[in-house]
Amino acid sequence: MMKTKKFTGVLLSATMLVGLLAACSGGNNEPSPGTNGGESGDNGQPLTMSFFSADPSPNWAGMQDEIGKLLTERTGVVLDAEYAVGDPVQKIALIAASGEYPDLISAKQDVAKLVDVGAMLDLTDLIEEHAPNIKALFGDYMKRLRYSEDDHAIYVIPTYAAVDSQNFNAGGGFGLQHRVVKELGFPEIRTVEDFENAIRTYLEKNPTDESGNKNIGLTLNSDDWRMYISVTNPAFFTTGGSDDGEFYIDHETMEVTYHFRRPEEKEYFRWLNHMNATGLLDPETFVQKHDQYNAKIASGRVLGLIDQDWNYGDGENALKAEGKFDQTYGHYPVTMSEEYLETSFWPTGFMSGSGVGISVDNPDPVRAIKFLDYLASEEGQILLNWGVEGKHYNVVDGKRVIPADVNNRKVNEVANFQRETGIGLYTNIGAHYGDGVEDSTGNFYTTSFPEQLIEDYNDAEKEVLDAYGATLWKDLFPSEDNFPIKPWGAAWNIPIPGDHEVSVLDTRLRDITWKRIPEAILAKPEEFDAIWDAYMEELEKNGVERAEKGRQEFVEARVALWND
Repeated sequence: MMKTKKFTGVLLSATMLVGLLAACSGGNNEPSPGTNGGESGDNGQPLTMSFFSADPSPNWAGMQDEIGKLLTERTGVVLDAEYAVGDPVQKIALIAASGEYPDLISAKQDVAKLVDVGAMLDLTDLIEEHAPNIKALFGDYMKRLRYSEDDHAIYVIPTYAAVDSQNFNAGGGFGLQHRVVKELGFPEIRTVEDFENAIRTYLEKNPTDESGNKNIGLTLNSDDWRMYISVTNPAFFTTGGSDDGEFYIDHETMEVTYHFRRPEEKEYFRWLNHMNATGLLDPETFVQKHDQYNAKIASGRVLGLIDQDWNYGDGENALKAEGKFDQTYGHYPVTMSEEYLETSFWPTGFMSGSGVGISVDNPDPVRAIKFLDYLASEEGQILLNWGVEGKHYNVVDGKRVIPADVNNRKVNEVANFQRETGIGLYTNIGAHYGDGVEDSTGNFYTTSFPEQLIEDYNDAEKEVLDAYGATLWKDLFPSEDNFPIKPWGAAWNIPIPGDHEVSVLDTRLRDITWKRIPEAILAKPEEFDAIWDAYMEELEKNGVERAEKGRQEFVEARVALWND
């Protein structure tokens, strides 16, 4: 008898994933029985597998969306899924300690906690025997799926890093509402001073919205792990450092530094302190929750952001749904001064890392790997990205084309569109090619390529981009050619055993940083240096140098693992 674990929201995820798989078969994505081991479970019913993901999925519809239903028909597998709410690190720790594991798990960087307790299966033989699509997709990158230099087991199928991806879309940088730059005559937005001046000048002219509510210069999202994205990561993006999590790594020597100890970054946080002291930083920045942050953005009153678009998408999508396109955001490559290049597009190569694994409690690992293999197939990926032919896209002269009415909903009614169709909901469940990779028909696997991105832009965006002499937001940013490929990928992507000193120190240093950084930003300017010095001393007393040395050993081991 099949074992089913009860995790909140799991049934929702399961239904959705099954529908997606079903939609991928045939030229018109109509389900055809039998492909990829689509046998049913007991008594002819779909086989249900519990699934936990460390990431949230707010638009999950229990696989009752169009793609989810097709996936269920196509594979005979249903995911009874729970998506993380609250602190995913704590949840993974609880799962690891419980001794009872979801059948499929996406634990991101915390997979080490599960490996340590023997919760994860080695997938090497399962892939070799039952997953031809996964093998073909990763090709020469298969060795990057190995866990560590000492342990060559494959515990997860990478689903967050896309294979051979080209970056066409800039979703980060510093964000300014289109109405701000338009009213100011499209000034250069290159440095923090430019960004600050644009906000201040617009606020002086427009202190309130049409209802008399105060406009907000800049707000940040500091709710739990989002502190990294909106508050601390920009410190290295604006000072020439690449994204290696909490560490700066010298490209030539691989010497590791806890990135907050760089003098350049101290000046970034001093600038945020200045923004707060002059009334341009939202005073609720360090007390608001994620939902409150997005609600504030949805009000249209927030002029500037420092964030990734996926982190404020709910708020911006609400503006789009109301037709308030001039109150949505452009993306600008802001740095502390012009001596630095903004590093959003520093190339990592294929990083492997975070993804979906099969636990030792899974009732049918072969069915599970076949399910994941289907998601990696060409048929599966077209369905996940494009939807159903004749409904979500048409083929015109050999090219996939999204009808205007469908694309309008996809871009401007994101939440409802995803809940109904399932398009965009399943990407991080399966291995996949990245943007700019063509399938066997000469079409792109994903819908993120220059022509489609331009089609997705609203008129306000196009007007702003044209004023800056660009066609894509990426055109404003330094390209990949300005930076060497990092042979370790990204340090944040390297799994660290949960009981290793580096893991323990990482948590300790994070707790200190998340206390001291807000304190420094909110202090009186004359108190900033003293608070910063106390912060640096506290890091030293709590083992920051041991953390740097230990992390460097892991970086060097990653390079050796990938290049032996």
